[in-house]
Amino acid sequence: MSLPTDIEMAHEAKDVDFSAAGRGVWLVKVPKYLSEQWKMCPNGTEVGKLKIPKTKIPGKKPDIVLTSFDLAPKTSSQDTATPSLPKTLLGGVNIRNHKFIVTNVGNQNLVVMSQTKIDGASKEGPLEKISIEGKVLQRAECHPIVDASYKQLKKEHVQAQNTPQRQTVLLTGIVNSYKPVSDHLNTLDERKAKKAEKRSRAEKDKVMDVLFSAFEKHQFYNVKDLVGITKQPVPYLKEILNEICNYNMTAPHKNMWELKPEFRHYKPHDEGT
Repeated sequence: MSLPTDIEMAHEAKDVDFSAAGRGVWLVKVPKYLSEQWKMCPNGTEVGKLKIPKTKIPGKKPDIVLTSFDLAPKTSSQDTATPSLPKTLLGGVNIRNHKFIVTNVGNQNLVVMSQTKIDGASKEGPLEKISIEGKVLQRAECHPIVDASYKQLKKEHVQAQNTPQRQTVLLTGIVNSYKPVSDHLNTLDERKAKKAEKRSRAEKDKVMDVLFSAFEKHQFYNVKDLVGITKQPVPYLKEILNEICNYNMTAPHKNMWELKPEFRHYKPHDEGT
């Protein structure tokens, strides 16, 4: 028996609470700063008052105004009886009044549903309660009234967006921090070692004397050993070796140098020693 997949669980039949299905509700789109404030409020919090005046002109839609409350925690010095103005997240500008632009639902059948986690768990996961909160009778959009407070809000919003994230700060004291460096100690040591390895060319006769002296001790040398003996650059050393030595391409002395016959000071029967 295999476990149900997420798709199967999503299409699984669940109980729905229809006790409030006959209640009429409004579907309202509100500004972001209001929705962020309302999300932080516990259930049942009064967030504002809606004023729907009676219109004297037949057929004209009423001018609906939402007066928002300040949802910040109250202090002992504040008057808790009178709701204060809401403070947005953009610097404390108070936006109090908002107008509603109401539109008809038309032929759409819209309902508002809620999904609430409840205590307890089952094999399929945590228990959830699905409810219908009401049927949508009106749709509306909530817009702030363009006044001095709203203009100040937009001004601070533009300034906040144009403020660079990184700013220069004047330090009055010593700050202990590790600053990036272009060269570390080990890198400097390596450069010094490489610089010391750079060898200047000596006179050709002196280099040849050192080579002859070395070949008097051994018949065969590789180029690495000869570089260590002569302390000369490899290209310069090979130029001299090509004049006085032969390069062996076959075993048993492959990749090694030996003096040409005309420069040898040992007898033919001594070769190989």
